[in-house]
Amino acid sequence: MPRMTDQAFSVAANATSTNVLAGQLYEFLDRPAKVMLAAAASAVGLRATWLIGGVAVVNDQLISQANRFPILPDDIVSAERGIGRMILTFRNTTGGALTVNWSMDVAFR
Repeated sequence: MPRMTDQAFSVAANATSTNVLAGQLYEFLDRPAKVMLAAAASAVGLRATWLIGGVAVVNDQLISQANRFPILPDDIVSAERGIGRMILTFRNTTGGALTVNWSMDVAFR
């Protein structure tokens, strides 16, 4: 099962990140796949939005503030099936920069 990850990705205060999946191997799902997103932030106040094929499967959801690399199943945000382009952004609702560690597993059938 392929995995995409990023460690200590910084999100500025009161800002939204760009698509963190841009340029990743499976940014575009060319066939149906089951995809699982896990994430953990450095502090409370970081939210995730995840779109697959233009459909929001996670919309501004608060994520774990465990301040470590995501552990499965504790830090799973969502597991979905889909096809098309994936967009994953993080929004910082605090007054200071926060970091996020995330992983995404892709399983084709």
